[in-house]
Amino acid sequence: MTGQSPRRARRKHETRVRLLNAAFVLVAEKGMDGVTISEITEAADVGFGSFYNHFDSKEGIFAALGDWLFDEFGKTLDHVVSGLSDPAEVIAVSVRHTLMRACREPVWGQLLIREGLSARALSRGLGQRLLRDTAKGISEKRFTVADVLMCVISVIGTVLAAVAAELDLSGSPKPANRLRKVLRTRAEQFAEDTAAIVLQAFGLKYLEAERIARCPLPATSQNVID
Repeated sequence: MTGQSPRRARRKHETRVRLLNAAFVLVAEKGMDGVTISEITEAADVGFGSFYNHFDSKEGIFAALGDWLFDEFGKTLDHVVSGLSDPAEVIAVSVRHTLMRACREPVWGQLLIREGLSARALSRGLGQRLLRDTAKGISEKRFTVADVLMCVISVIGTVLAAVAAELDLSGSPKPANRLRKVLRTRAEQFAEDTAAIVLQAFGLKYLEAERIARCPLPATSQNVID
C-alpha cells in the first residue's frame, strides 16, 4: 500500500478483509472445493472484477486466508509460551494447542493441512516458528537431531496426520452439546499423545517426553487461546 493515500489504502484493506471473512464463512459451510470466486465476492458485497485487485485466484485467497489465520495464531502461541524456558515445553504446548484448535475449529484444521502440505510450509507462519524453536532447542543441547530439515518435516507430517485423524474422529463440526465435553477431553488426550511423539522425534526419552507432554498448560492459555 506504499504510495497510496491513507483513505484509499484503508478502503483497499477493508475490502481485502471482507473477502477473507467471506471466504472463511463459505468454506465453513461448503468446504474449499465447493466455493467459487463469484460466491465469495457476492458474500463480501464486492464486485467480481475487484477480487483480482487483491488475489490472483481462488487458490490465492485460500493461501492468504491461511497466512492471516496462522500468523494470528502463531503470535498468540508466542505469548502463551513466553514464560517457558525449556524448548521441549514450548514445542509440547504449541503442538497441543494446535491440535485442540483444529478439533474445535475444523475449517481452521483443514486450512492447516492445506498449508502444511504446500511448498512454502517451512518459509512462513507456523512452519517458520517450528524451525525457530527447533534451532533454539538444538543450540541449548536440549534436542538431539541428526538432520534438522528431515526432523522438522517429520514433525510437520506427524502433526498434520494427527489433525486429519482428529477431524475424522470428531465427525460433525457442530457436535451436540452433551458430547462437547467428551470430545474436548478426548481431543486434549490426543493432543498430549501427539506432543509426546513429537518430543521423542527431537531426541527426548519416552518417559521424559510423556511427562512434559502431560504437564498443565500455562495459566494464560485458557484465556488467550480459547
